[in-house]
Amino acid sequence: MSQRERMSSVDTTWLRMDRPNNLMMIVGVWMLEGPVDLDAVEAQIVDGLLSYRRYRQRVERGPAGIYWRDDPNFDLSHHLRRIRLPGRGGKPALERLVGELASEPLDPNHPLWTVHLVERYEGGAAVIFRMHHAIADGMALMGVTMSLVDGPQRRSGDGAAEHADEGWLQSLMAPVVAAINSGAEVSGSTLKAALDLARNPLRAAGLLRDGAGVAGELSHLLLMATDTATRFKGKPGGTKRVSWCEPLVLPEVKAVSRALGCSINDILLSCVAGAMRRYLEDCGDKTKGVECRALVPINLRQPGDLELGNRFGIVGVELPVGVEHPLERLMTVRTRMQALKTSYEPRTTLGLFAALGYLPKLVQDQLFDLIVSRATAVMTNVPGPDEPLTVAGSLLEQSLFWVPQTGDTGMGVSILSYAGKVQFGLITDVALTPTPEAVVRHFPEEFEKYLYYVLLEPPATTEEAPPPAAA
Repeated sequence: MSQRERMSSVDTTWLRMDRPNNLMMIVGVWMLEGPVDLDAVEAQIVDGLLSYRRYRQRVERGPAGIYWRDDPNFDLSHHLRRIRLPGRGGKPALERLVGELASEPLDPNHPLWTVHLVERYEGGAAVIFRMHHAIADGMALMGVTMSLVDGPQRRSGDGAAEHADEGWLQSLMAPVVAAINSGAEVSGSTLKAALDLARNPLRAAGLLRDGAGVAGELSHLLLMATDTATRFKGKPGGTKRVSWCEPLVLPEVKAVSRALGCSINDILLSCVAGAMRRYLEDCGDKTKGVECRALVPINLRQPGDLELGNRFGIVGVELPVGVEHPLERLMTVRTRMQALKTSYEPRTTLGLFAALGYLPKLVQDQLFDLIVSRATAVMTNVPGPDEPLTVAGSLLEQSLFWVPQTGDTGMGVSILSYAGKVQFGLITDVALTPTPEAVVRHFPEEFEKYLYYVLLEPPATTEEAPPPAAA
């Protein structure tokens, strides 16, 4: 008889967050340099994925709750496909295919994942992964990724970069994460506060803004003002498009950030804000004073914890899209990110997700929609391996992923470091932003502004950032 295990309350929340116009799938792409033994690649991927029990389990819903149930009729053919791109099969064709797959729901009658192997892609091959967010978050999936590659790290799942640089958002939030893991567990006051408010969304809306600690932060999440109404916001239609640009060189990003007295993450966020601004200007829209909020996941796992499932909180990051001057925009981002160091938001939202998993879906939707309606995008920054990887002997040349959007959010920005490079990926809804490539092409151009400034001007010390007027 097949075995089952109860789905955690947090994973239940993410499972029920699927909408017809916003599917909770994490989509990833590997680009392998030729020559490629596709049979060997396929066998290694299958062997790695099926070493996790979760990839043989389907979701079972019942009156007593939601479970992961071993699929007695598991059939690999439901999950694995080989495909060729039409025509010359270059980057635009692959972008279109990934967008189509991101718009297509996973079959709930089977385990919630698929892999498409794209033959003969630019002299090698491409691999497209789709996995439901209920299976795991980005950090856990990074561990899964490491189980699919060659080398000693394959079985250990150990290989993600440990970024000591203070610039990564995860490092910025380290004091908060350490406090959570040392004693402020979700089952304590955080979860109680979240449960109290989740059970009564109308009462939550009337909370005082001057509340203290966790309760105050949760009321802030529920009561924060919406960001600026732009063409990026609206009702998504469900048809997705993806795009990516040439990666930035990580040592260059580090050098520029140190010269300008800011963090790596400050630079990257400012580039995203600048790219969004330039797209709006290209469309003829006014940008003065525009603020776009991004919901950013923060990893709440202890070091070495790569178990499947979800363990992260969310913070709202204000992107100063309306600030034209690149250095002024960068310093604005820097100031705002520093203010997040004392935030309770990550642990509060994890408690909120746990609470929602116990409640009717209608209540979950009402409360979570209050939060996501106040944001324009979901944005995530995942550190990947420092060294190049191989899969069945073929070089993994480029690695990309796209974060799912929630509620009516129509944009997802994904930043991934791999092998000394930083890769931007963008997913948008066609009803709101039909040409994501018109946004993403500005990302490296915005970084070049900072690079040129550092090359042309005497560098500032890391202790003191240059004034916005320095340019």
